[in-house]
Amino acid sequence: MPQLILGDGTRFEGRSFGAKRAVAGEVVFNTAMTGYPESLTDPSYKGQILVLTYPLIGNYGVPGRVIREELSKYFESDDVHITGLAVAGYSNEYSHWNALESLSDWLSEHDVPGICGIDTRALTKHLREQGTMPGKLVQEDPAEIDFYDPAKDNLVEQVSIKQMKVYPGGDLKVLLVDCGVKNNIIRCLLDLGATVIRVPWNYDFTADDYDGLVISNGPGDPQRCIETIGHLKKAISQERPIFGICLGNQLLAMAGGAKTYKLKYGHRGYNQPVLRLGTNRAFITSQNHGYAVDDTTLGHDWEPMFINLNDQTNEGIHHKTKPFFSTQFHPEASGGPTDTRFLFNDFINMVNHSKI
Repeated sequence: MPQLILGDGTRFEGRSFGAKRAVAGEVVFNTAMTGYPESLTDPSYKGQILVLTYPLIGNYGVPGRVIREELSKYFESDDVHITGLAVAGYSNEYSHWNALESLSDWLSEHDVPGICGIDTRALTKHLREQGTMPGKLVQEDPAEIDFYDPAKDNLVEQVSIKQMKVYPGGDLKVLLVDCGVKNNIIRCLLDLGATVIRVPWNYDFTADDYDGLVISNGPGDPQRCIETIGHLKKAISQERPIFGICLGNQLLAMAGGAKTYKLKYGHRGYNQPVLRLGTNRAFITSQNHGYAVDDTTLGHDWEPMFINLNDQTNEGIHHKTKPFFSTQFHPEASGGPTDTRFLFNDFINMVNHSKI
């Protein structure tokens, strides 16, 4: 019988859907109620077995691959990046005007296994108490695969683009460092009239001609991105605007001298509340990360910009005098809330102002 086995020996028996094979990775949970096509194609989930806490999954199927501006319209990348999927109830019947196929068929095409019929409430409670941990999804024999810790690998290198790619837009040239970028970040920049120059995670952009710099989201431990951090250290000695998102927040902070640490179980879902410091404004945000910036290690030129209202962890930083800022959450949220989409406008306004 298919099982999800955690590193501490806890086991959950269920039924298979998707690909029929054994996989291993880090077990994490997501609290979103919708948006599984977007979540499963988010490169930030590379190396992870994803537990969806919403009790019924698959009832609206999976949309077809429609291309807009060279990007998959309904997905955050061209691949399913999760290692495996665990849900309570899987719907064999799907119904939606935009659906092309079932979730199970889609996972099978990408060789990703799923398990259903398990108590995801108990599993989520266990992860909240014990923290994220290694796990493996097996079909028959628990010994058919060993546990695997994705933090040991440079996952950013695995998901980043390999060669520069340009998305034509307006006169503003935004250089996007792809650490595992979500498609909607590119869409948001294009919608605001920017030409997006997408480069690999370790590309040396310091001598390039661009108007603004965006550091994308991505998977794994930010300390693996030594080359990116080195390039950012040079970039913050200049005046061109910088905007970091998710992993980009951690990398910008580290370039400024701060340290990061691993969260107990991370923030994943579309319902994370954050507060903009210095105001009474709170926002509901979409998040997907397992590491956070240690505010106490920020240099004197930097200060926190947002905090998480659930656990008071850092949710963004900004430079006191230069046009550099970053957020730990996803302002491009797709699916999810669009409360903080205005931050893209703020960034583009900074870029325009810097050219005057």
